[in-house]
Amino acid sequence: MIKTHTATAKWLPCFFIRCFLALASLSILISCAESDPEHAANTVSLVDAKATVQTRALYQNLHRLSPEHVLFGHQDALAYGVLWEGDEDRSDARDVTGSHPALYGWEIGNLELGAPENLDKVNFERMRRWIQAAYQRGGVTTISWHMNSPATGGNAWDTRPTVAEIIPGGSKHEQLKAYLDAFIVFNEQLALTDEQGEKHYIPLIFRPWHEHNGDWFWWGKGHASEADYIALWRFTVEYLRDDNKVHNLIYAFSPDRSRTDINHFKRDYLYGYPGDDYVDIIGLDNYWDLGHPANEAPAEQQKQDFARSLQAIVEIANEKGKIAALTEGGQDKLPNPKFWTDTVLPAIKANATTRQLAYMMVWRNANREREGRDHFYVPYEGHEGAADFLHFSRHALVLFENELPDMYVAPL
Repeated sequence: MIKTHTATAKWLPCFFIRCFLALASLSILISCAESDPEHAANTVSLVDAKATVQTRALYQNLHRLSPEHVLFGHQDALAYGVLWEGDEDRSDARDVTGSHPALYGWEIGNLELGAPENLDKVNFERMRRWIQAAYQRGGVTTISWHMNSPATGGNAWDTRPTVAEIIPGGSKHEQLKAYLDAFIVFNEQLALTDEQGEKHYIPLIFRPWHEHNGDWFWWGKGHASEADYIALWRFTVEYLRDDNKVHNLIYAFSPDRSRTDINHFKRDYLYGYPGDDYVDIIGLDNYWDLGHPANEAPAEQQKQDFARSLQAIVEIANEKGKIAALTEGGQDKLPNPKFWTDTVLPAIKANATTRQLAYMMVWRNANREREGRDHFYVPYEGHEGAADFLHFSRHALVLFENELPDMYVAPL
């Protein structure tokens, strides 16, 4: 399928531009339906029946694009890169490919403490502006939260068992609500107001309590019972959606691949699953199959397992009427200069099922000078893998921001 290039989205564009973009989106969706009518015939709906028009449109567009396209995402893309920090309208992805990512990942850990910066020293006020600007350009935003413990005051890696104390009935439950309130305020601050004074809430893919099947977070396996974890997830959704009328969230569930037996994937994946009425995206955090140093399997076996993991989450998503995504992953420092075309692309292209992955997001590019180390997941200018990443970005399957149809207009 030929890629469709559209002009960058503007805030409240005129009617005719919206019509043009809607027709462009329609042409893509018709092509997707022709290539995979079974997928196109399936319908997906959000767990929030009162979701905003733009939020529903985003979810439907992610689903309908997925047989032919996968959106590429990068954590902290606009905040800094390996060799720069604080430049306006810059990303390492754009330096190499000419476009920002289609999807932006942001972390809000420490927001609940009233801190001005998150865990990675990203200023929340600047983050707010970056999220708004990305939305105005037509990009997509996903948010994760390494929440400090409402019970102990320790960080996300303080693994003292405390979940039972913060769920309904627990002694620290009000503190959890106060932390969630901080996000509600932040979400309000993200909203844009049009010339008529009407608020427009930016759709967000919200990914709380991630990698719960691992033992490194206080909400993780071994520190919280499965029942208590489910109660935590369900309360989070109900408190935001029902009690506080937050209707611009798409809820992403994302266990970690390293704690999932590839031969019993569905069984292990569904540990702690809060139920179809509480999840919109069947996600997976997968560093394990992408060259993780603790994975001793041969490289070819890891590639095969990566493709199998993508197929498995798509199959689960299809069974449940959801969409599937690689919610976090990548290869740290990219020692394989052909990583994108040798490992990532073949797995997504493996078969008609794996191609239904809606989006993928790799982790951040730490600023070398500030952090005093190399820690990056996207090539930067001058890196030996830059040419391969550029080739990957130009593949018809992969969408960057400058190639997106209007994700916030409902498909016709």
